[in-house]
Amino acid sequence: YSATMAADLASVAAKLAAPGKGLLASDESTGTIGKRLEKAGLPNTEDIRRSYRELYYTTPGMGQYISGVIMFKETLYQCTASGRRFVDALADEGILAGIKVDEGLAPLPGGGDGETYTRGLEGLEAACREYVAAGAKFSKWRATLKVSDVLPSDAAVERNADDLARYARICQECGLVPVVEPEILIDGPHSLARFGAVTERVLEATVAALRRHGVLLEGCLLKPQMVIPGSEAEGGRAAPEEVAKHTVAALRRVVPPAIPGIMFLSGGQTEEEATANLNAINREAQAVGRCPWSLSFSFGRALQASVLKLWSSDQTRVSEAQQLALALARANSEAALGLYGTSGASHPSTLSVDSLRENFRGWGGRDAQVTAAGVKGGEEGAAEGGGVAQ
Repeated sequence: YSATMAADLASVAAKLAAPGKGLLASDESTGTIGKRLEKAGLPNTEDIRRSYRELYYTTPGMGQYISGVIMFKETLYQCTASGRRFVDALADEGILAGIKVDEGLAPLPGGGDGETYTRGLEGLEAACREYVAAGAKFSKWRATLKVSDVLPSDAAVERNADDLARYARICQECGLVPVVEPEILIDGPHSLARFGAVTERVLEATVAALRRHGVLLEGCLLKPQMVIPGSEAEGGRAAPEEVAKHTVAALRRVVPPAIPGIMFLSGGQTEEEATANLNAINREAQAVGRCPWSLSFSFGRALQASVLKLWSSDQTRVSEAQQLALALARANSEAALGLYGTSGASHPSTLSVDSLRENFRGWGGRDAQVTAAGVKGGEEGAAEGGGVAQ
């Protein structure tokens, strides 16, 4: 990279990882957001999707807490009802536009049961140049890894690490800051300790691949899962302090200081739980010290589920829904500084006991047949998997 390009990438990454700010992951694919809209009683039309996104992108004051918004391709090119491009409306608030560039999951040849790789490297460079021209400043690519006594396999760890690094390199060459997401799935009975060990292994392989491909570490961000027990683990959910202890320990062992931000996903947690865990992680980092990165959020459903419930009940309640969106963003901004709960205010979630776990996060193709022509039968599980892990 030229010195100018390296400086630009590092500058954007630093803005995205600014203290107390995080990412709104609103990059659900048309099918995934459709499932949520239909569950909420709304039709999955382009205008409904556009109106729902506009609610967030025009919320006054959102730029205090949100540094960047990850979009799906359709959304990147959409406008507000008054005709202003979403990219420009966000820029008015000081929020950077991002774009999901992967094309979903597919079964990994030679991998273990249910293991996947992520599609989309072919044609990525040309697509990225189009997205940059449309105003995107950063990108996201999601890989998923299953955990069991024997998984993830070496093949899955290495393939996904290498693909993430290739994606990151291509994006940086086009001027986009890559958000690197090796999501470790919470499905299964594995323990907190097992999840921590897999996290170290996966992140270590990912960082090694980033180095191998010449990715500028100062110009990229990581988006991992917090270290939490499997969804069917004995003993159920772990206390935030335990999540924090294992998460911070894993990160300190394998993530280099050059990476400016670690933006956690919230998949499988409740809105309130994601905030509490993020807050505990920051307090643990402050207590043990030598944690050089911003430890923040790239949340999708943990910033959206309560808002969608409110807005879907009456689409004229836009101002009310925006206030709720802002309150959820504020709570997570406080958590990214380890300050959540210090004011004594309760969490704004209206769904505090509802898990945000969905059953189509990984490869859902039990009935799928992989043919020479591509993936059949389980295609939706593959394609949609790329957009739901926030």
